[in-house]
Amino acid sequence: MSKISFVIPCYRSERTIEGVVAELQDTMASLPKYAYDIFLVNDCSPDGTYEVIKALCVKYENITGISLAKNFGQHAALMAGLRRSDGDIVVCLDDDGQTPANEVGKLLEGIESGSDVVYASYEDKKHSAFRNFGTWMNDIMTRTMLGKPKELHVTSYFAARRFVIDSMLQYENSYPYVIGLVLRATRNITNVPVKHRSRVSGTSGYTMKKLLGLWFNGFTAFSIFPLRAATVTGVVFAGAGFLYGIYTIVKKFVNPVVPLGFSSLMAAVVFIGGMLMIMLGLIGEYIGRIYISINNSPQYVIREETSSGEMRDEIGTGTENETAQTGRTQK
Repeated sequence: MSKISFVIPCYRSERTIEGVVAELQDTMASLPKYAYDIFLVNDCSPDGTYEVIKALCVKYENITGISLAKNFGQHAALMAGLRRSDGDIVVCLDDDGQTPANEVGKLLEGIESGSDVVYASYEDKKHSAFRNFGTWMNDIMTRTMLGKPKELHVTSYFAARRFVIDSMLQYENSYPYVIGLVLRATRNITNVPVKHRSRVSGTSGYTMKKLLGLWFNGFTAFSIFPLRAATVTGVVFAGAGFLYGIYTIVKKFVNPVVPLGFSSLMAAVVFIGGMLMIMLGLIGEYIGRIYISINNSPQYVIREETSSGEMRDEIGTGTENETAQTGRTQK
């Protein structure tokens, strides 16, 4: 019997995660050929998300709750859950109910058909315009810098074989980027269509700052394309400057009375200076991330971990103690 491990990063989901888990339990009950467990990773949510996770560990027998010491981001939370998982197939999905847990069978069928990784694709996404813009930009970035096939749609809802997960877990440096790790492990990736739901409550945890940070993770950790682009840009501008210099000299000889343009010169200096600052900043970003990785900055730090068995043992021990205390009181 194959085992499925579900990994769900959680942030501000105290009102939604219980419904997601219940739907998973009902769905897997209709797929008896699979054993399964669930890993809920609390990314230092400021609400009562981890308390809900603890309650779910009591209610169900196959849940492990992991609480991170600070907000490390969705991809770091995924890595924390992946390291605890032991399933033959691992399925990652969101905590807000927008990724339909009851359609996980489609992803599993794709794996059984021979794919190494299967991503859900949505014909009609229910995200906000801001999130859709971020997804569009992320798609361009992954195609340009990571070599993602144009026809492949990458989402947060996917299933992967164990060997792909093991390959991803070999990456122990800071700034994990799950899509880059998947593309580094295999190109045998397919899509299956699923329905995307509207958000039941709350708003997306992704701000523009977090999206920019995620994109930086992608192209600084898994691609040197920006550095090559900077080199090519430098060569182009150097060549253009050389040709313009020759043009200026020739023009001065042909018509000596024509004054040289101070405004155009300053515009060129400012533009080229700006490009140089951008390129230096980009190189500095690479060097800074290398420095942080060399210092072994962790992907995440686990504050607390709870499993269904432990919670049941604690409740049982507490009940026994209360009974014993009651008996002593009666005597």
